Amino acid sequence: MFTWAWKSLISQRSTLLGSSLGIAGAFILVIFFDAVFRGESEQIVAYPEHMKPDVWVMQVGVGNMHMAMSYIWDWKMDVIARMPEVEKVTPILYFASVINAGEAKFFAFVVGLLPDADRAGPWAMTAGRKIQNPGEAVIPDVLSEITGTGIGESLKITDHSFKVVGLSHGTYSSANSVIFVPFAELEDILSSAGTYSYLLVDAKDGVDASALAARIRNQVEKVNALPHDEFVQNDFSLAMQMGVEIIFIMTTICSALAALIVGFTAYTLVSRKQRELAIIKALGAGRGTVMIAVVMQSVILTLMGYLFAVAFAFLLIPEVHRLAPQLTLAVSLGPILQIGLVAMMVAIVGAVIPAWWVSRLDPAMAYQV
Repeated sequence: MFTWAWKSLISQRSTLLGSSLGIAGAFILVIFFDAVFRGESEQIVAYPEHMKPDVWVMQVGVGNMHMAMSYIWDWKMDVIARMPEVEKVTPILYFASVINAGEAKFFAFVVGLLPDADRAGPWAMTAGRKIQNPGEAVIPDVLSEITGTGIGESLKITDHSFKVVGLSHGTYSSANSVIFVPFAELEDILSSAGTYSYLLVDAKDGVDASALAARIRNQVEKVNALPHDEFVQNDFSLAMQMGVEIIFIMTTICSALAALIVGFTAYTLVSRKQRELAIIKALGAGRGTVMIAVVMQSVILTLMGYLFAVAFAFLLIPEVHRLAPQLTLAVSLGPILQIGLVAMMVAIVGAVIPAWWVSRLDPAMAYQV
């Protein structure tokens, strides 16, 4: 029956190819949307990921950076800096705001840097230089390309103007770009004299980050301290949650569409082969055997569509960034394997009606002229 299922499929190559591509298109949409949210989530955590302190310290009740606000009194940094396990503490101010650049408006995360806080600044530059003087800013290179705001031009954060002196690489996201400005200006914007937002704590060699974070929480009142990996994971999980419902809806819709394509194709194939199936039943094949053959056809059809979609994901999606640099896509093996499980469910669901129809086929049709 497997041989019959395969031969009946390849005997109608145009139907097989068209249906497989239709199924592939449905799965490609799911993979694409997952890649968009995963890529954007990775960009959302790009700043903390590249900073890589051993411990992040923030206001109590805060456990991440994305869409969060944190204020810590400056004396708490001094307490932490005096701990014997601590090598260095780098403070930053952090603020989410709408930025005005010419006619363009965009949402960005603004990081305020002290004059000697190069440790917390941009990790890669494509043009210009880093901040050296008051009133200067470094913006993402992709953002400069999109808005047309280049080096020497101005942007506004609330009612403060900044001159762009450098373009950074890897700091752009359509959800939140990272802009660097001097600490004093951002302190003035926030009216936050005497406070920091986050502390980047570098431990001495051999010090366990989790143990240091626990000591900071115990010895410094009203602060939260987390090891770097946990802090970044909190941010990434929060960012991905923003797309969970959309991805679920798209998966449901596209899976239903794929099931309809599978069901229609399988029904068309068996209806064209009903005399052959009647002969097979007349020769003694049971209902179960014939139904399994129909399910095999659906599985083969769905598997081909799924493999087309996977090939697209790994070969073409990574190239989308060249055409649309404002999009950051990330293809992950885990979600693709999950979609593979969905594909198998789609194959079975799509085969239900054709298999039921075949099971009721009268073997006497084999003797009709």
